[in-house]
Amino acid sequence: MNFISEQATAISAQYLPILFFIIIAVGLSVVITVIPFILSKSRPDAEKNSPYECGFEGEGIVRNEFDVQFYLVAILFIIFDLEVAFLFPWAVSLKTIGPFGFWSMMVFLTLLTIGFIYEWKRGALEWR
Repeated sequence: MNFISEQATAISAQYLPILFFIIIAVGLSVVITVIPFILSKSRPDAEKNSPYECGFEGEGIVRNEFDVQFYLVAILFIIFDLEVAFLFPWAVSLKTIGPFGFWSMMVFLTLLTIGFIYEWKRGALEWR
């Protein structure tokens, strides 16, 4: 019984620096987030709230709809970004992960290929 408590103490001592790091990270994040609210002086007036980009009031519809092409290009970027992010570590550890890891990646690449074919059919690769 004494051996188990000594082992638990040794394990908890190993994780103590991680606990300190988490406490410091959370504390620092809270402090950095709260400081601007404490130090800032929020006194908006007509001058501060006036348009500043072009110097005159906007007219007409200010909210424009985005073209679907924008979203298709974003999806295309995510497809290629994910492929590169997962393909390199997979290739490095291919010998150790075995057939299950190989076929898991084949399923993943198949899903990415389906996404790429969808993008192609929707015309995301054609620039207008």
